[in-house]
Amino acid sequence: MTTPFSAWRDGLRRVRRAPAILIGVWALTLLVSLPLALGLRGMIEQHLGSSLAADSAAAGVNYDWWQEFSDQATGLGVTFKPSIIGFGAVLDNLSAFVDNEHRPVVIVGAATAYVVLWIFFAGGIIDRYARDRATRAHGFFAASGVFFFRFLRLAVVMWGVYALLFFHLHPWLFGDLFPRLTRDVTVERTAFLVRAALYVVFGLLVAACNVIFDYAKVRAVVEDRRSMIGAIRAAVGFIQRNATAAGALYLINLMLFLLVLATYALIAPGAGAGGWSVWAGLAVGQLYILGRLWVKLTFWASETALFQGRLAHAGYVAAPVATWPDSPAAEAIR
Repeated sequence: MTTPFSAWRDGLRRVRRAPAILIGVWALTLLVSLPLALGLRGMIEQHLGSSLAADSAAAGVNYDWWQEFSDQATGLGVTFKPSIIGFGAVLDNLSAFVDNEHRPVVIVGAATAYVVLWIFFAGGIIDRYARDRATRAHGFFAASGVFFFRFLRLAVVMWGVYALLFFHLHPWLFGDLFPRLTRDVTVERTAFLVRAALYVVFGLLVAACNVIFDYAKVRAVVEDRRSMIGAIRAAVGFIQRNATAAGALYLINLMLFLLVLATYALIAPGAGAGGWSVWAGLAVGQLYILGRLWVKLTFWASETALFQGRLAHAGYVAAPVATWPDSPAAEAIR
C-alpha cells in the first residue's frame, strides 16, 4: 500500500519530470502581476517627477517621501508600504489572511483573474501528473478545456464554503467569541494564547476544506467525473478511509512549504541602494515565487499519487493522450 512518504516522493518525481508546468505557472504569475507593477511604477513616477526626492528615492529608501506618498495614495498605491520589502511582504499577506483584511479592488480583480486562470489550467496539470508521462501541448490543453467548466462549478461551491469561513465564522470567532473569552482576562499573555488557539482552530478548518477540494479535483480528473458534488462526496469518503495517510501527506507538504518560507526569510533582501542590489532582490523574490509554486504543484502531484496508489484503477490513467475536443472518457471507450 502506498505510504504518505512514498506518495510525496512520487509527487516530487512527477513535478520534476514536467518542468514545463512549473515554468508555465511561473510565467502566468508574472503575466498577471506585471500590469500591477507597471501601474504602480507610473504612480510613483508621477508623484516623484523631477524633484530632489526622486534622486534620494532612487539611491535608497526615502522614508519621508514614502510617508508623503502613502498619505495621498489611493487604489493600487495603498499597497506601496514598507511591509512590501523582503520577507515583510510574506508576513503582511499572512496577517491579511488570518485577520481577513480587505484589499484594494484592483488587487482583488487581478487575484480573481489569476484564480480563473488557475482553474483553467488545473485540469491539465492534474491530468499530466496522473498520467505520469508527457501529454504534449494538445493533450494538456484538451484536458484543461474538458475540466474548466466542471472546476468552475466546483469553484462556486468552494466560494460558498470559504465565504462562510471568512465572512461569518471568522468575524464570530474574533469579533464575538474572543472578546467574551477575554473580557475578564488581566494578563496579556493569556489573551494572546486564546487568540492563537482561535487562529489554530480557524486554520485547521481552512486546511480541511483545502484538502477536501484538492482531492475532489484529483478524483474528478482521474475518474473523469462530471458531477462536482459527487467528486466532493467521493473526496470526503477517500479522506475518511485514509485519514491518517491524507493528514500525514498534508503535513509533509506543509513542512516543505515552511522550509521554503524559512529559506526566504534568511535570504530575503532588505531595503538597500539602487543598481545591482535591486536586480538581486528581484531575482531572490522570483526564486521564492518559483519555490511556492513548486510546493503547490507538489501538493497536487503527491495527492494524485496517494489516491492512485490506494484506490484508482490503472485504466483511468493508462489510456492514450486526450485529443481535442475529445474528453479523457472517450479514450476509455476506444
